[in-house]
Amino acid sequence: MPGRHSLFWRLAALLVTFCLLVISLSVSWGNWIDLQTAYLSGEARQTLQAYAEEAEHAALQGPQAVDRFLDDMQRRESGLVELVDISLQPLGSRPLIDVGRLTAMRRLDWPMSRRARERPLIAIPLSEERGYFVIQLPERYRPWRYRALFRALTHYLVPAGLALLFCIGLYRVLIAPLARLREQANALHADNLGARVDPRVARRDDELGELGRAFDHMAGRLEESLGLQRQLLRDLSHELRTPLSRLQVASEAGLSGAELEERARREVGAMRTLVDSTLELAWMDTERPQPALEPLEVGALWEILCEDACFESGWGPERLPCRLPADCRVLGNLNALARALENILRNAIRHSPEGGCVCLDGRREGDCWLLWVEDQGPGVAESELERIFQPFIRLNAARPGGDGFGLGLAIARRLIRQQGGRLWAENGHPGLRMMLCLKMYVS
Repeated sequence: MPGRHSLFWRLAALLVTFCLLVISLSVSWGNWIDLQTAYLSGEARQTLQAYAEEAEHAALQGPQAVDRFLDDMQRRESGLVELVDISLQPLGSRPLIDVGRLTAMRRLDWPMSRRARERPLIAIPLSEERGYFVIQLPERYRPWRYRALFRALTHYLVPAGLALLFCIGLYRVLIAPLARLREQANALHADNLGARVDPRVARRDDELGELGRAFDHMAGRLEESLGLQRQLLRDLSHELRTPLSRLQVASEAGLSGAELEERARREVGAMRTLVDSTLELAWMDTERPQPALEPLEVGALWEILCEDACFESGWGPERLPCRLPADCRVLGNLNALARALENILRNAIRHSPEGGCVCLDGRREGDCWLLWVEDQGPGVAESELERIFQPFIRLNAARPGGDGFGLGLAIARRLIRQQGGRLWAENGHPGLRMMLCLKMYVS
C-alpha cells in the first residue's frame, strides 16, 4: 500500500476530482441549460399575448365574433386554436375538436416540456376570468430548437475544458518536477557538480521529493569524491617531492654505495607508505565498504596493539595502560578497528613528551561504548580539533613529533565510520583525547 505522502494519492485525488467534476458539472449544467432554454422567448410571449387580447375582444362580441376570430387564427397559425371558458367549454358556436388535449395546457411563463411528441398547448387567461385563449405553440417559437448546440456544450466542450485543467494539474504535480530533475541531470552531465535540485522539489514528501533528495545526495557525493581525489593528487604530488629531492641530493653528494643504498631504501619505503595510504584513503572515500561486524573485546585488542607499539617505539608496557572495564565488548570489524586504534596509538606515541604515557579508557553510554585514547602532550588549539582529521594535515608547530604524512587520523576516522561509529578529538588538559563511540555488543 502506498505511503501517506505517496504521489499515488495526489494523482488519485486529481483523477477522482476530475471525474466527479465532469459528471456533476455535465449533469447540473445540462439540467440548468435544459431548464433555461425551455422558456418561451420574449418575442413569442409578446405575439401570443397579442393574440390573447384579440381573442378577448372577440369574446366580448359574442359567439359569432369568436368563430370569425378562430377562422382568422387558423389562417395565420397552423395547429389547434380554441377560446374556452374557465370550465373548458367553447365560447364560440362550434364544439371543441379535442377536449382531452386541453388538460395538458401550459402557461406562458412555464417551461415547455420536451417529452411531448406534439407542440405544447399554451393557455393564456382572459381578464375577469372569462376563460382561456388556447393555441398550439407555433413551430417558429420552439424554445428548444438550439438544444443540440447546448448539449454539445455541456457534453463535449465542458469535459474537454476540464480535461485541459486536469492535464495542467498533472503537469504541475508530475511533469514539472521531472523537468527540474532532468535539468540537474543535464547539469551533472555538463560537469557542473555544484548543481542541485530545485528546493521546491527536494522539500516534497512524495516519491519525487525522495528522488530529488537522492539526486542531491548523489551530486554531493560525486562532488565530494572528485574534490577529495583532486586534493589527494595535489597533496600526494607535493609530498612525493620531498623524498625525491632527498634522493637527488644523496645521489649528488658522493655517498658510498652502502650509504646511498640505505638512503634509497629509506626514501623508497617512505614513498611506498605514502602512496599506499593515499590509495587506501581514496578507495575508502570512493567505495565506502561495509565490513562485516562481530563482537570484539577492546581490551584484548589493545594488548596486542601495545606489544607491536612497544617493539617499534621502545616504550615499556606500563606506559600504555588500559583502564577499560572487563565487560567492554563492541560490535565492529576486527581488522578495521585494529587499524584505526593502531593509527591513533602511533599518532599519540609520536606526539607524546619524554616519559609520557598513552591510556585507553571508556564507559558505557546507553547502547554504545564511549572510548578514548589520551596522551600527555600539549594538545592542539580548539579551532584545529577537526582539521587534524583531514588528509596531509600536520600540526607540528602545536604538537612536536615525528615525520608522519598526516594520513593516519583521516584513515582512522573513515574506518570507524564504516563500523557505524564516530571518531572526534578533544583536549584533555593536558594532552589530546581521541574519542570513539562504538555500538555495544549485546549477547
